[in-house]
Amino acid sequence: LQKRIAECRYWPVELCRMSVASAGKGKTSKADKGDEDKQIAFHGVAYVNMVHLLCPGVKQIRGAFRVFNYQDREVFEKTKIQHSIFQDRRSQLSLAKEGLGTSPASKAAPSKAQKEEKDSSGMVRSREAHGTVVALISLCQHWLQTARHREQCLSPQQYSEAGTFLVMEIKLDRPLVPKRLREELVRRVKEMIPPRPALPPRTEGARKAVEDYHKRVTSVAVAILREYHELFGKQLPDQGVMDQETLEEQKRQLNYELNTSGKYFAFKEQLKYSVVKIVREKYLKTTAFETKEQLQAFLSELYVYLVDHMHIALNKLLSGEDVSPAPPSCTTREQLWLFAREAEANKDFELASLFYKQRIAQDQHNIQSWLDYGAFCFLYEDATKAQECFQQALCLDPQHIQSLLLCGIVAVKLQHFEEAEIFFEDACCLEPSSIIAWTLSGLFYELQNNYIQAERNFREAKKLLRAQLEEERRILEAAEGEGKKPSSPSTDPGNRQSQEVPCHQQGGAWSSVLPLPPPGFCSMLQRFFCPHWDVRSSFGSRNKTSTLGLTETHFLAAPRPAPGPQPPPCTIFMKTVEFLMKVNAVRFVHKALAHELLSLQGGPTCAYYLALAWTYLLQEDFPRCEECLCEAVRIDPVNPNVWAQKGHLCYLQKDFEKAKDCYERVVSFVEDAVDMHFVYLRLGSIYLEEKEYGRAKQIYLLACDNSASCLTWLGVGIACYRLEEMLEAEDALSEANALNNTNAEVWGYLALICLQGGRQLEAEQCYKYTVKLGLQNDALLREIRAAQLRFGFGDPSL
Repeated sequence: LQKRIAECRYWPVELCRMSVASAGKGKTSKADKGDEDKQIAFHGVAYVNMVHLLCPGVKQIRGAFRVFNYQDREVFEKTKIQHSIFQDRRSQLSLAKEGLGTSPASKAAPSKAQKEEKDSSGMVRSREAHGTVVALISLCQHWLQTARHREQCLSPQQYSEAGTFLVMEIKLDRPLVPKRLREELVRRVKEMIPPRPALPPRTEGARKAVEDYHKRVTSVAVAILREYHELFGKQLPDQGVMDQETLEEQKRQLNYELNTSGKYFAFKEQLKYSVVKIVREKYLKTTAFETKEQLQAFLSELYVYLVDHMHIALNKLLSGEDVSPAPPSCTTREQLWLFAREAEANKDFELASLFYKQRIAQDQHNIQSWLDYGAFCFLYEDATKAQECFQQALCLDPQHIQSLLLCGIVAVKLQHFEEAEIFFEDACCLEPSSIIAWTLSGLFYELQNNYIQAERNFREAKKLLRAQLEEERRILEAAEGEGKKPSSPSTDPGNRQSQEVPCHQQGGAWSSVLPLPPPGFCSMLQRFFCPHWDVRSSFGSRNKTSTLGLTETHFLAAPRPAPGPQPPPCTIFMKTVEFLMKVNAVRFVHKALAHELLSLQGGPTCAYYLALAWTYLLQEDFPRCEECLCEAVRIDPVNPNVWAQKGHLCYLQKDFEKAKDCYERVVSFVEDAVDMHFVYLRLGSIYLEEKEYGRAKQIYLLACDNSASCLTWLGVGIACYRLEEMLEAEDALSEANALNNTNAEVWGYLALICLQGGRQLEAEQCYKYTVKLGLQNDALLREIRAAQLRFGFGDPSL
């Protein structure tokens, strides 16, 4: 049966109305035999897609199947069967007359003629691929009573015109293809991920235990000193140095007093608990030692450690100086993620990798940090390292849906197809309501030429999407009925699983709408802008998206967005593309976009061309990227994301004039683009190159307000320095240095400012770090050395 279904997926179910003639007297005449063809009427066929029974775990098919008029050519094309089953089984069908009921008309007026001419009965013929099984189904009596009239009136396309459906259900005792159990999938996933050493324990507990020990040592030392003063009084400096014998005598008396009064035991108890905490938190010793040698070695090591830290605590107490700890890092995970993306945009992959690693070092238990670094490695470095990152994330949470999907994607990249199938199948079992999981699984099966399973997964994803859209429509109608503004539910199914994605998410997806500044912020920044730049109108326009009035700026004004057609309905493939673009899975993006192109009725959409242009931009295929963006502009000329992408393309092609026009158009739109941060950065850099420092300052300040980074404050500092606003320049560069103190260009401009201010020591320090960090800007380095020669200081080597 499995082989037959694989050979021909559509099985025919034939339907007909057949007049059953009486046996009469004697044998059937030749004329009657010749009329057998006329006895079959209303011949129809329904096509049942049996391929669903080949899906794992499926043992039942139920549905309403459209009935078509029987045509030999059409049946042969779909089922590879050359003729109708009724041609071979006509004699057997005539024997069914005894089991068929007669019409009420024949019962009301029985006669010989009516007995010979029995009323009609309907039958349904169902067969296997070779037509060996015959099933007869009686049709409703109302249909039988009016059958003759319909046969005379209806056209040859009677079933198509009537829209007839046949409801059927097929059940098997057991599925043809067994389905893997959830427990087996979990076991296989654990087997594929190699065991890794446990992550190092958090240091907060150990650090706190050592700090508590220092406090106890200080407390006990102060108490002992107080006892000494009560016994012998305070030793004054002018009394000279005490001899050794006197000190030993005082020590014996102090020990005797502490022991007899019980204070020695009390002091020991104070230190006991802090020592136990060090043993547990610092040395992680909670069980008994196996041998005395191990115990003795541990006690020796512990004694040295405790004595060393006792000396540290006593030195702090006696010197009266507290050693200040190293300042904690002021950068958050979100900021490091932004810095890494900036380095990617500047093609500095080594620096980007460093930021991703710093982000992981801050919290090695954070899943999103591992996923983001893995996505970076997947695109720019190698898939093996990406696989390690994704598997590490899966070790932290074996039920994390995104980690499973990414492990499957990277397994396909490494051509580990069996592992990929297990990952995708486990994701679908773990989260049956995930549209992205079903769609990705379908794309994978299509790569394996398993079109049956791919079709089934796509159908499941579409069913989930329809249910989700229906639920959103119901919520929207209910909210409108109550007169309230509905809250927009998340349409990304990846976000519904385990804080995904937060994606994006915990990784740090930035809002595309600028928050309102605090009171007084606009007036404080007003002096930074040109007189014709209205700061309040700029900030206000980005928060009141319903206002269609354009901000009056010196930028090229964008056309007023006209009410266009409604956006195209979302599809399972575009939802999957959004997820795949975040993880740099270019190959799967192309597969999903190919399906999207085939499924669209009105042609490709703007979102389709934007996603396709993104893939070409990553592959540096600029001509194709430009073609896609031209089509996107033609479809939606007021989409800020299209102009932002076009600006990035021109920027990478070194066509800065066109890039500036595109970026200025994006800034002029009422609605922000998704990646406004990079629009600001690149537009500001173009202004700096063209020596339009006032405009550069404005743009970089907007970037700082949107999402501050070292590069945004560096841009503000450079613009202010060129405008000879030294105080503002130093403040901006100090902010940049606080966010990233390894940027050589920041140190270089700080050195210039210190040279201008006559601060020799600071100028030398800044120049030292500029050289140490390897400044690549030769023009800036020449400018610094020229200033050093002009002022006569700033270079320690001279």
